[in-house]
Amino acid sequence: MAVPMRQAARMGAYLMKQRLRGNDKYPLIVELEPLFQCNLACEGCGKIQHPEHELRRRMPVAQAIAAIEECGAPMVSIAGGEPLIHPEIDEIVRQLVKRKKFVYLCTNALLLEKKLDKFTPSPYFSWAVHIDGLRERHDASVAREGVFDKAVAAIRAAKAKGFRVTTNTTFFTHDSPETVRSVLDFLNDELEVDQMMVSPAYAYEKAPDQEHFLGVRQTRELFRAAFADGRRKKWRLNHSPLFLDFLEGKADFECTPWGIPSYSLFGWQRPCYLMGDGYTATYKELLETTDWDKYGRGNDPRCDNCMAHCGYEPTAVMAATRSVRHSLRALMQP
Repeated sequence: MAVPMRQAARMGAYLMKQRLRGNDKYPLIVELEPLFQCNLACEGCGKIQHPEHELRRRMPVAQAIAAIEECGAPMVSIAGGEPLIHPEIDEIVRQLVKRKKFVYLCTNALLLEKKLDKFTPSPYFSWAVHIDGLRERHDASVAREGVFDKAVAAIRAAKAKGFRVTTNTTFFTHDSPETVRSVLDFLNDELEVDQMMVSPAYAYEKAPDQEHFLGVRQTRELFRAAFADGRRKKWRLNHSPLFLDFLEGKADFECTPWGIPSYSLFGWQRPCYLMGDGYTATYKELLETTDWDKYGRGNDPRCDNCMAHCGYEPTAVMAATRSVRHSLRALMQP
């Protein structure tokens, strides 16, 4: 099953409501960044390059909740930085779950076991642990030895306490179909995480490593080979089948940048989580004052090699409501 039944039903009702209201731009998930500070310095990440005074800032709980309520998205992905550094992250999660938002807390898991007792298992809450390969590959990606083992131990501890645990894995040019399969087999069969997300790396302008980001052709070749022989059907992937088709090059979509907007200490990021062309105070202002037509492949060179989840999964999800063929495909196994 692509997504949990409760979440799928809520999302289906939400999409239908937007269509009935005639809305053509609306959020599915918000990338909430309540801080930028992190306890790792991953080579493919450009989020920790802010000045020290910005890294010390923490978003107040009330500000975080107000932003989510204003845009009305049914799902929230809490990122950063490392969210577990935030002293009130448990209260942010508690308030969002209270409002029946589906919350994914993205973490490198270094602090997860220490903070576990501050959280309560809920069908509306999931840990989303970053695992960028098996031990050697993951530790190289985060530039520190021992992180993979700590993350695996934290996942087991969280599952033992009844939490829903998902993972997020980013792939680069030095990955192969074999490394994709090996990490997904490990997460699916040995760790038995509830679900897994995959993503080709996006070329953050400020990332230390600028040499190993996948382009469109490389992404399609990698996932087509990794998913061959029906392999993707055995993995509990937290994606719509249409998005996985997109990664393989079996389908093509335009980017929907407003579908997974980013809200941080600076405000609503224009035009998306991956590109910083300014900020707005409200989601309404983001929608109404952004020139969306100047972004996307063929319009902005920064978009030409992007196949990231935050731009294309919303398109795939919305496509399932607009044609019978896509609707039937979305109901199929990944």
